[in-house]
Amino acid sequence: MPTSRFALICVASFAFSLLAGNTAPAAETIDTGDASQRGKNIQRTMRLLAESTPQKKNTVRILFYGQSITAQKWTKLVVEDLKKRFPNANIISENRALSGYASQLLSRTAETDLYPFQPDLVIFHVFGAHDKYEDIIRHVRERTTAEILQQNDHLGAKDKLIEEMDPDKNRINGGNWNGFMNFNWLPQISRNYQTEFCDQRTIWKNHLTQHKLEPQALLTDAVHLNEKGEAVMAAAVISYLRHDPKLGPSPAEAWTKDYVVGKDVSWKDGKLGLDFEGSVVELIVAAGANATPVQVSIDGKKPSELKQLYGFTRAVAKPGGHWPVIMPLHAEKLPLIEDWTMEVKKEGADDKLFSFTLSGSKTGADGEGRSDQKFVSKSGRIVIEPEDWGVAFPMGMAGLKPVPEKFTVKWSVVPWFMDTFQAPMVVEPSVETRVLLLQGLANEKHTLELTGGGESRILAIRVGKPPLKGKEG
Repeated sequence: MPTSRFALICVASFAFSLLAGNTAPAAETIDTGDASQRGKNIQRTMRLLAESTPQKKNTVRILFYGQSITAQKWTKLVVEDLKKRFPNANIISENRALSGYASQLLSRTAETDLYPFQPDLVIFHVFGAHDKYEDIIRHVRERTTAEILQQNDHLGAKDKLIEEMDPDKNRINGGNWNGFMNFNWLPQISRNYQTEFCDQRTIWKNHLTQHKLEPQALLTDAVHLNEKGEAVMAAAVISYLRHDPKLGPSPAEAWTKDYVVGKDVSWKDGKLGLDFEGSVVELIVAAGANATPVQVSIDGKKPSELKQLYGFTRAVAKPGGHWPVIMPLHAEKLPLIEDWTMEVKKEGADDKLFSFTLSGSKTGADGEGRSDQKFVSKSGRIVIEPEDWGVAFPMGMAGLKPVPEKFTVKWSVVPWFMDTFQAPMVVEPSVETRVLLLQGLANEKHTLELTGGGESRILAIRVGKPPLKGKEG
């Protein structure tokens, strides 16, 4: 991707992150064209929404992920529309966009932000390197069962309404990055990974043409949306979020399976066992206040004994913002569930070299190091490669230039497992209660055993088998 455009987007993203307002988009009917064939590859999500009733409210998890464009208010308009059209669904939505972070960076923050959320639907857009863009899509397919609504680019201020759309004439070395990404690479990624390709670029151009507008009419700067632009983008995305049984089932219908207790699996002598293939396990829980604790075993081990079932939160600096300065983090030895604190000192004047000491809330003092060298903590619970550091840019996004002489970085280790499961209190019996029991397993055959008895209030075990296998699979 051309460096000049990347810099422009980053600078504009910083300005937009500080200046975004709260005005509602203007009410306007937006023509999004023929939508009859849209939504094919997200029909599982749409079916769950559409089939929700007052008596059975399906829980649907939706994640918005991207940069500052995705951080704008159009995402709220989309969620509001879904809640209005599907009032009986229990929609859990989050927006974890990071302004200014192109695919080169977002592919690293996805380790903490995207995959652990285990969404039913990801609504995704990002600028940046084409190969890192594909990495994100591929990892979603390797580590989750999420459907993907994949947005192409809207028009920036300097883009033309009439452009070459032939993919064969938009090669990577053809000198037209926008053309390559929007008419060659992104559609190819969508076909390869069975995403729902949201062609908002065409809708954008049609809207501008119909209303005799220039691209700047929908923008606040070179790329960010004004309130009318937010309305157009929301309408474009919403036009794909449609339930249509005539389209047939989406591929994701085959990626999850429910094992109903008493039908597919049963308690016997206080134990419930399940042989399955996949990497994610959820429990569906009945309403109630009390429940028998259940001990969990996977492949004959406690989940806490498996290093791959631990994750990290964002490593953020204070002073600083919510942009991580180290990404991703790694572990060589089995982690503990604890909080980590790194005291950092700048070495030199170029904002690139740092020394630090590290301590964990349970581990204690765990070593010192430098950012230009591989660091393995004394316990082996934290590993940081030199390329995992990136301080100046996230600090700059938070308005800190130059980087402070001293700062603190904090993060936590989080469990992607439960050794002991006890059903939470559930007051509303009509709402589907989903509890994530395990994620991060190799995508292969496993044996799950629950010990505790039939008063656990577990209605079903939901297994997710991502369609692709990663390195561990």
